[in-house]
Parts: sequence; structure tokens; C-alpha cells
Amino acid sequence: MIRQLLPIFICLLFLSGQLMAQQIIEKTPAKEREKWYGEFVVMKKTSDYKQLPWQFIGPTNISGRMTDVEVVQPKGKNYTIYVAGASGGIWKTENEGVTWIPVFEHGMSTAFGDIALDPQNQETIWAGTGEANIFRSSNAGAGIYVSKDGGKNWTHKGLTNTNTIARILVDPNNSEVVYVAAGGNEWTNDKERGVYKTTDGGTNWKKILYVDEMTGAYDLVMDPNDPNTIYASMWQRIRKKWNDPRTEADYKNTGLYKTMDGGRNWKEINTGLPQPNQRGRIGIDLCRAQPNTLYAFVDNYEKLAEDHSLNEEEDAYGRPSSGRIKGATVYRSDDAGENWSQVSEQNEYMEGMSGTYGWVFGQVRVDPVNPDKVYAMGLFLNVSEDGGKTYRRIGNMHMDHHGLWIDPANTNYLVNVNDGGMAISYDGENFRTFYDNLPLVQFYNVGMDNSNPFHVYGSIQDHFSYRGVVDLHRGRDRIPAVEFESTPGGEGSIHVVNPKNPDIMYSAGFYGTITRSVLSTGESKEIMPPVPEGVDKLRGQWLAPFILSPHNTGIIYHGTQFVHRSMDEGETWERISRDLTYNEPDKKGDIPYQTIFTISESPLKFGVLYAGTDDGRVWMTLNSGEKWEEINKGLPYHKWISHMEASRYAPGRVYMTQNGKRDDDFAAYIWKSDDYGKTWESIQNNLPYGPVNVIREDPKNENILYVGTDYGVFVSSNQGESWQTLVGDLPTTYVHDINIHQRDDIAVIATHGRGMWALDVRIMREVAQATAEDAVAKILEIPEVYSPRGRRYWRNAPGLKIPFYLKNGETVTTMVSNTDGKIIFSEDQNAGKGLNYVNWNLQNHDKEFVEAGEYIIKIAGRGFEEEKKLEVKEFRRR
Repeated sequence: MIRQLLPIFICLLFLSGQLMAQQIIEKTPAKEREKWYGEFVVMKKTSDYKQLPWQFIGPTNISGRMTDVEVVQPKGKNYTIYVAGASGGIWKTENEGVTWIPVFEHGMSTAFGDIALDPQNQETIWAGTGEANIFRSSNAGAGIYVSKDGGKNWTHKGLTNTNTIARILVDPNNSEVVYVAAGGNEWTNDKERGVYKTTDGGTNWKKILYVDEMTGAYDLVMDPNDPNTIYASMWQRIRKKWNDPRTEADYKNTGLYKTMDGGRNWKEINTGLPQPNQRGRIGIDLCRAQPNTLYAFVDNYEKLAEDHSLNEEEDAYGRPSSGRIKGATVYRSDDAGENWSQVSEQNEYMEGMSGTYGWVFGQVRVDPVNPDKVYAMGLFLNVSEDGGKTYRRIGNMHMDHHGLWIDPANTNYLVNVNDGGMAISYDGENFRTFYDNLPLVQFYNVGMDNSNPFHVYGSIQDHFSYRGVVDLHRGRDRIPAVEFESTPGGEGSIHVVNPKNPDIMYSAGFYGTITRSVLSTGESKEIMPPVPEGVDKLRGQWLAPFILSPHNTGIIYHGTQFVHRSMDEGETWERISRDLTYNEPDKKGDIPYQTIFTISESPLKFGVLYAGTDDGRVWMTLNSGEKWEEINKGLPYHKWISHMEASRYAPGRVYMTQNGKRDDDFAAYIWKSDDYGKTWESIQNNLPYGPVNVIREDPKNENILYVGTDYGVFVSSNQGESWQTLVGDLPTTYVHDINIHQRDDIAVIATHGRGMWALDVRIMREVAQATAEDAVAKILEIPEVYSPRGRRYWRNAPGLKIPFYLKNGETVTTMVSNTDGKIIFSEDQNAGKGLNYVNWNLQNHDKEFVEAGEYIIKIAGRGFEEEKKLEVKEFRRR
């Protein structure tokens, strides 16, 4: 007996030792998130970089995923339209899409699941944060916001820990009464899910329908004749890092509910629907003219064929399929939900409507006046005109549809939102798409080349891969936003361009595929590491890491569960590591997990490599993989390693970030080691909030670090001892990657919801130097400037932004004088602490453009004067 127990005891002892060496971090409670966000708001207000000039660079020809649309009934000719971005805030147009303005771009979350207008006052907008589609790149919300003035101002109204909100209903007779369908945590079980109600405009909320910790509310619809009659869709689901959201065989709680007394009492109304364990997400709607007629759009898990082997079929991403299910199935009730019958035919069209991932959609709309006309949203927008029996596609929009508004006064007027933007139909058939002024692109990453001007590359959710040019010829402070063009790669690809030959590009596709392309000819070759017969398949992440060696551009590294190396540009491969993950059998599913997510090689010494995995393991080798050492002592247990950066300045220095969002953990994890990872020091310090996605060293100043988080970009000028937010005019957004062009000193960030933005990083170095010098005031480097004199079409020339630094905020006078000492421009301003700008239109007091020549810029305040020479150059055509 003792011999039998001994191995168990040793195993438990080993496990407990592991857990003691690593921290176990739980999910973040609402009060902690609210406290952190308050600290973040203060941090923005006190940042040295409040005037930082971020520049949106595109793309201007692509938009991104939207989750909902609401429309104000027109008083004149034009409709006012609001759209909710999956991770890009809320936007408004008052001219039906010709121009757009962002009305929500700062908050505890800028990911949205639903918006609703108050029927009594359509200037009042209710917004539910947290995308309910539970996609691979969906982001958690932070409750409810409301605006009473058409989006100009917003107030947070609680429900912070609901994390996903799928639907909001406002009582048409009482604006204080609002219902919310909350899906709950995306990744972990919790009680903050179900249907909530407020009777005092959001001051207090009561949970009025709750099933269990795995069952959330995903749709609501109200009887237009009786606002106390409400139908609710509840979905029991589980999501793990290795599985999509799914309904398991023993689940019994997914279904429809009805109340006739405003939520005091509910009853199940599932007669005629599939069995409980076959019900996935359900969308519901009713006909306003005939409210007893309802439709339910069911993600039906009933198998069509039980004999399909997991190894015989693959889905669109090359993953093992779980077999063919019925999928999209439409049910109808003509007795207010008491009985349901399947009306959609079971055919190939319906099976393909939402594939095997109907949980991404779950949206159905019924024509307000015709109970036999119904729209089902899946990969395409589908319409039935025979009571839900047969369907056809309408419009020629982007795929993946999530919202539709039908004008009750003109049912041919439709407004649709999808993964590619917003579209309007005036005849119920043909749609016009708007994307130019809706910059909601969800980038995963940013790569760069060394062409002149240089290009940026990125993979875009639902749009494959694109590149755009970063053109500096009009000035570093006037980089234009441009259209992007398609480039080799998929929607989940890492792009690495040979720094010595920008014609050669590698694109590492989703789940570990790799292609080497010659851009000028279009020639491409797959170079994925081979898998010997009889060996386990490779497990590659959605964004499987891929890097070129900084020592030799012909040497490349690639990560699956192994580290692979090629010495000949991918022609041949060798594995230089064992499986570096935990490789736990019960954590293998339909999404690759237990994979390497980040690889970095020391720029100072060939063969010093670091690798971090999605299941929280960290490794280092000093000898190109001959021996690997695990270096995760003291780190959070099983926490996703989001990025590693081997220092270019110190041999043993390495930086690392971890991301806890897949544990519903929203803390910031940033680490530094100066001994090859043997010991780690947290350098999170005063950075309060947000999952961290990436860390970068400044390529010319070893003290400056940049991190990209789910709340923007932060900078440290002292290797992480303290942080400031690079807020400027950047929206609060999900920054998935940062890259700095070493030749041109331009940083480009890839945001997941607001496209790409650029920044001249030289200003950070100058501010860091002024801070290190303890300067009271300092005029910073002034960009190159040309005289507009004599050029008629330069009457509206952009002028010159003069940057200067102040240790403390105060009133400052800026003066420009010529070489004779005559003051030709002066301006007083209340300047803040840190970076400031004064705008000079390059005119003298007589409103004449100045001539080319030398000038003196001076700033003066209490007890200081600083001056700097300025050369205004004569413009010459290229």
C-alpha cells in the first residue's frame, strides 16, 4: 500500500512545489477594475504626453466588425444612424454614412455588444459593452453606459462584471425601465449573467432571470403592445482556451423564457424546439404588426451524420471538425411562444448559413408589417418571404452579419452591419457599403520593410493581410492616411520582410502555416516544417510566432509546440527543442493550445533564444537549443506569455509580458530580467490596468520601453520604474502590436478595432533627455519647414508646430524673431507639464508668409528663457 501511494505523494509534492514557485491569479473583481480605471483616467490627465500627435495612417478602404446598428426615425430627409464596433467604440452619422464621427472612444471598455435608443427620447442612447459573439478576438466589456445628448457625454451605469452584453430593451412607456441581457464572463463561470432590470434609469439593477453560472442571456424581445411581456433567450455554454464556445451533451439549460409581468415571473417556452443538449445560441424576434408571431434562429447541434471521424473532416481553418450538425435552423410560433415548429428546410443551404460556428451570429429580424418575411444573419444576409421556409441571399456585402435595422415606416429601407462595415438598402435588395470614414479595422500585428518610403504589413480579422505605405515626404507630422493593398497572408498571419531585400516576405499563417513570397512576381512557396510519419501533428497558434535571426537573414525560427529552425530560408528545417508546453491531454480541443506564442533571439549573441507558451511556460537556451532551461519561477501560473523581447543593450536582459484576459484577469503583467530569466522583477509598477500584449525596447535609447495594452500605449523612460500613457489624441483602444522603424524613427501600432497609427518616437527620446537633465524648460527638435511665400495654393499651409517641454505647467510666451531681432510672431498659452506645442502659421504680424532664412524661437516663463535657431527653407520642386 505504501508503495502504491508513494508515486501519488511525489506527484502531489511536485505539483505543490510548482504552484508555490508560481502565483495563481484569479479573475478580476468589478471593484478592482473600476479602481484601476480611475487610476488610468488620472494617469491620462497627468501624462507628459497629453498633446502627443498620433497620426492615423489607415487603411481608408477597409472597415471592421460591427455588432449592432440603431437608427433615429427621420424628421427630415436623412436618417441619423449609430453603429457599435466590436472593439472600435460607437460612431454616428447624420447624413446616412457620408461622414461619421466617433461618439464613444474612451471608457472602461470600447468593445460593444448592443446599443438601444430610448423610444421616448432618441437622443438617449444605452450602450452595452462586451461583444457577445464570443469570437477569438472578442473583448470583455465593463457594463452599461448611457448618453442623454446624442453621444456627446456618457455616464457609466454599473453592471461592470457582466463582461458581455447582448441586448438592451427600453420600455417605450417609461424611460426609467431598462432590461439587459448579460452573457457573463467569456472564459470563466460566474453569477454575473442573466437578465437584469432597472426601474430608476440605471442607478440600481435587479437580476430578474438567472439560471446558473454557465447560462447567460443572449437575446430579448418585447411585445410592442405590452411592454411587460418579454421573451428571453438563455444559452448554456462553456469556452476554454482550447475550445470554441460549445454546447455539451449533458447541458440542459439553453432555451427560451417568457414573462408577462415585467420579469417577476418567468416560464420556459421550448415546446417544439430541439432537445436541450442540442440547442446552441438562439436569436429571437417578433412581428410588430402581429406580435404573437415569433421566430427563433437556433444553432442546432443535432448531428446529421454520426459516422464522421474527427480525422476525416476539417473546418475552414484546417482544424478537425466535430462532424456535421444541422446548424442554422429556424422555428416559428404563432401563439406567442407556447408552441414552436421548425419551418426552415433541412438542406445544404441552411447547413452553410452559419456553418459549425453559429454562436458567432444568433441574429434574426422579422419584417415589422409582414409576419412571413424574416431575415436570418449568418455568413451572409438571408431573407425568407414564405414564413421562414426557404431563404436566399441578398446584397453583395462583406461576410459575417451581426445586425439589421428595418424602418417600420418603409420596410425596404434596411441598415445592415457586418464584419466589413455598414451597408444601406433603399429597395430591400441592393446595398451600398460605407467604410471610408469608419476606421474599425482589427489588426493583429504590424510588420515593416526597409523600402523608401517604407511599408507596414498586418493581418486583419476577417479581411486577410494588407500592406500600406508610410509616406514622410510631406513631413513627419503629416503622414497621410492611405488605402492598403492586399499582400500574401491570411487573417491571422505574421509578416516578416527580409531587411536586406524588401522583395522577399514571409507570411506565417494561422495555426502554423508559412509561405515565402517574392512580392514583385507574386511567386510563393509553402515552407512549413515537415511532420515525419507516425509523429504527432504540429500545434500552431492562430498567430504562430515566426522571426528572422538578427544575425543572419537566412536563418529563421518558427514556433509550434516545438521551436523549429531553418538555416536556408525555410528550405529545410530542424527541431531545436522538445515540446515546451505542459502538453496536458485534457487541454486539447478544436483550437490549438499548448503552443509556443512568442520567440526572441538576443541581438547580441547568436543562439541565445527565449520562448514563451500560451499555457504559461517560459524557456531559455544559451546554445541554439542544445539545452533549454525553464525560467518561470515566481511568475503567475498558466498565464499566457504574450511577448518576449531580448535586449539589444545587455546580454542577459530580457523583457516579458503576460496576458490574463483568457482567465478574465485584467491585471497588467510586465517583467524584466538581467540574468537570462533566472530571476524576474515586476516592472508593472504604476501601470494600473489592462491585459498587456507587447513590449518593445526603443532601438536608440536603452532606458525607453513601450508597451501595448488593451487600453493603449504606455512608455517608460527608466526601464519600467515608472510609466506614462502616450494618450495624445489616440482613442482608448486595443493595441496588439508595436513596431519601430529603425531608420526612420517612426513607431506604428496595430490596434484591434481602430486601424494603424503612427508616431515620431524622437519626441519621446527628447522628453526623456529633458527629464534626465531635470530641465525646467526646453525647446525640442523642430521639424523641417519650408516657406510658403509666393505659392498661391499654400494660402492654407499647415504651418509649424513648435514642440517644447516644461517641468511644471504654467503660462508661457512663445516668440519668433528674425535675425535683426524683430519679433514677427508671439503667443501666450497656458502650457501643461511635459510635452507642449505652439502653432505658428509661418506668417508675420502683417499676415504675410515669412521668407526663407534663419529665425530665433524663444519661450519664456517664470524664471526661465529658452531659445533655439530655426531655418525656414526655400521650397523647391522635386
